[in-house]
Order: sequence, then C-alpha cells, then structure tokens
Amino acid sequence: MPAFSYTAINEAGIKKKGILSANSEREARRLVKDLQLTPLKITESKDITKSLKVKNKDIVIMTRQLSTLLDANTPIVDALEITTKQLKNKDLIYVLFSLKEDIVQGKRLGNSMKKFPSLFSDTYISMVTAGDSSGNLDVVFSRLADYLEESASIRQKVLSALTYPLILVAFSIIVIMSLLVFVLPQVVNQFIKAGAELPLITKILLGISSNIIPITIVIILSGIGLYLLYKNYTKTVNNKIKAHKKILELPFLGNFLLNSELEKFSSTMELLLASGTNLDVALEECSNVFSNKYLANIIINSKKDVMEGKDFINSLKQDAALPDIFIQLVSSGYRSGNLVKMFNKVAQFMKSEIESKRSIFLSLLEPIVIIFMGGFIMMIVLAILIPIMQMNTLAI
Repeated sequence: MPAFSYTAINEAGIKKKGILSANSEREARRLVKDLQLTPLKITESKDITKSLKVKNKDIVIMTRQLSTLLDANTPIVDALEITTKQLKNKDLIYVLFSLKEDIVQGKRLGNSMKKFPSLFSDTYISMVTAGDSSGNLDVVFSRLADYLEESASIRQKVLSALTYPLILVAFSIIVIMSLLVFVLPQVVNQFIKAGAELPLITKILLGISSNIIPITIVIILSGIGLYLLYKNYTKTVNNKIKAHKKILELPFLGNFLLNSELEKFSSTMELLLASGTNLDVALEECSNVFSNKYLANIIINSKKDVMEGKDFINSLKQDAALPDIFIQLVSSGYRSGNLVKMFNKVAQFMKSEIESKRSIFLSLLEPIVIIFMGGFIMMIVLAILIPIMQMNTLAI
C-alpha cells in the first residue's frame, strides 16, 4: 500500500506532519480528516524502505527511549511521537511516523514493523508482537534495549580487540613487501655485478621479488575463484547445510563459531520465551538468528517435534555437533519448566567460553604475527649476508 506524507492543522491551529498508508490520495485525505485534522498538503512518499540508512546505534537508542516512556505508562502513540523529537536520523524518524500512523489506523505495532525488514529483525518483530498481545510492551522494549546494548557492547569489544592485531598484520605485510621490492634487488644487484655466486635462499627471494605483482594477482584471483566456487556449491540448501557443518568441524575456529551461534540463539530464546512467545514459535524465529544453516536446520527439526507433540530434546541429542552441556541445561530446563532460566544460564556460559577463547586467540595472534614477520625478515637478512660472507671469504 502506498505511503502519503501530509501537512495539516488541528483544531488549535497547530501544524502537524505525518505519514500514513492509503490506496489513493483521496483516501489519504479522508484518513487525515478522521484524525480531526485539516489537511493542507498531501503527497505520495517514495518507497524508501529498501534504501533506509539507520545505524544499529540509533535502533538501540530508539528502543531504550521507547522502553523508558512505556515504563512511565505513556501510550504507544505518544511514545513514538516523543521519540521522533529526540532523534536526528531522518530515515528513522520517517519509520516512527509511519508506525505511529499505522497504530492510529488500528494496526498492530508488530505487523507495521514488518514493512521495514532492513531495520527490524524477525526476532525484534516477534518480541514486539508477543508483548503487544500480552500487554507487556514496556517489559519487551526494556529487554530488547538490554539485549541490543549488550550485543553492541560485545561487538565493540571484539572490534577494539582486533584493531591492534590487524594493524600489526598490515604493517608486517607492508614492511616485508617493501624489503622484497625495494631493498633486496638493489643489494643483490651489487653482488651480481661483482660476479658472486648467489645462494639458493637469495635466488628464491629474488625470484619472489621479481614476480611480486603476478604472485599477488594469482593469490587474489585464487581467493576470488574459491569464493565463487563456494557460492556456486552452496546455491542449494542441502549443499549449504553440508558446507556449514564442515565449517563447525574446523579446529578452534569451528568451536568458537559454534559457541557464538549458540550464545545468540540462547539469548534470543530467553527473550522470546520471557515475553510470552510459544515454544514452537520461538524456535522458528530463533532458527533465523543462526548464520550457520546446519545449526538452523537442527532447530527447525526440533520445532517440528514440538508441533507433533514430541520431546524436542531428542532431536538435539541426535546431533553430535551440539555441546553436551548445552543439551543438558536445555533438557533440564524443559523437564522442570524453567526454560527461560536455563537459556539464560546457557547464554552466560557461552559468553564466558567466547570471552575465554577470544582472549586466548588474541594473546596467541600477536606473538605468531611477530614470529612470522621476524622469520621472513631474517630470511631477507640472510639472503643479503650470505653473499657478503662468501665475497669476504674469496677476498681472503
């Protein structure tokens, strides 16, 4: 349905602006009048839902503000309008105006959010829908705000922690490339002019130096080729599931990714179940949280068991990829009726595992990069020193 932006005045003569959905400009004008407003200008808005530019930080701020206002018993329509006045992002203001007008027209907030899939995830919409149905929107927005803030905090910590190693890796590559391209050929040419026999290590590095551009191109093209092969192979769902299963089997990295995925899943399950969402609906929504399609497929199969009245824990136990502690905690929560509490425990445990492995990874990465850089520079130094020593020996 097209969106129309309007400018109107109320009975007190105060100018109002907003956005509403209607089939035609005439219907839009009628809807404005139904709001006890006198329309001044009505224009059809372009479909900008696909080009909205809203940062995750803005979504977090908006969610927290709505949570605070709803907790103070502010009606949702007023809360949305007040929040728009606190925001600077024009795209997000447009979205909130659109949500407000939909609610005024009698639509549910969760359904209205579905118009903006690039801003609101399936989980976000499901929680809002559940909160709206149960009359606990204030609690839902509070939980969402905490969840988004914690996710943003974890993401920022990871980026901050990776900054130094990435800079170190980039600097190491620049130094090595500079030595190979500019320093080594100049020094070795002097030995060649003097008629010295170059050792094998010097010849190898000189060959790399002379062909650095073709080698770089081959590496880049090989990387692109492997990526295209992977994309082509994973076009079918079954192949994608198989490929993602192999990724989880990778040493260290696979376990880190598994813990990260299960932490996201557990945190989201806790949020959905605490907001009153049914288990089968929560499982279906949380299957979309996974980046790894193999894990998503496990949860989808578990959801089918729930729909058929079976014990969904059996589906989890049949897969060796899931950690025993994850299955044990979820099973315990399911049988005792405390799934929300247990998913919280799983999320906390996975967070500690992720933090531990991240610390180990970063503590190992720095010395590995330094050793690699030092070893390569040592090879270059040897490639220069060995011919010098040979020439000194001949001179004696």
